[in-house]
Amino acid sequence: MARRGFGVKNRQMHEVMPSDEIVTPSPLRLNNVEAHLAEGGRAARVRWLNGGPGTREGVEAYFRHCWEQWETAGPLRAFGIRVGTDETLAGTIDLRFAGKGLAPGQVNVAYGLYPFWRGHGLATRAVLLASQYAADEGGVEAVILVEPENSASAAVARRAGFTRDEQPHSKDGQRFDRYIRDLRVAPQ
Repeated sequence: MARRGFGVKNRQMHEVMPSDEIVTPSPLRLNNVEAHLAEGGRAARVRWLNGGPGTREGVEAYFRHCWEQWETAGPLRAFGIRVGTDETLAGTIDLRFAGKGLAPGQVNVAYGLYPFWRGHGLATRAVLLASQYAADEGGVEAVILVEPENSASAAVARRAGFTRDEQPHSKDGQRFDRYIRDLRVAPQ
């Protein structure tokens, strides 16, 4: 995939909108709650990301938290993955610039597409755009943690130029395959 650049439509941090003219990640907003609940509660996505379906109150609280992180330059940047001229919400991608298990300069990348949008390369495009944003914000290395059974997510990481790190990562006794990418080097 040829990346056409990292277009910024507005200089305010919470309105940064990277785009490759097909995918446009932009900050999650409260008006995305309904679409997220309708599409994001599907079984596979729920299982991989948060272990159970979200409630309206929980999703609204999380989206408010995400917006506050943008407003305060906190360590979380949560994007909606948007497609088309109407910027339909197709999934989410989160960047965490600090957290347990991350060394200085490392950025955790977590993503998920709603079922209708899978299989079209959109997640790979979103990961590439989010990785460019992370590099522009000072990130040195991106890290993706994947459950070993989630072959689709592992394939996205590989297509976005990540390589599997031999060091497994475990959270609460759960094993993850760890994929890394140097953000100072453009993906091949």
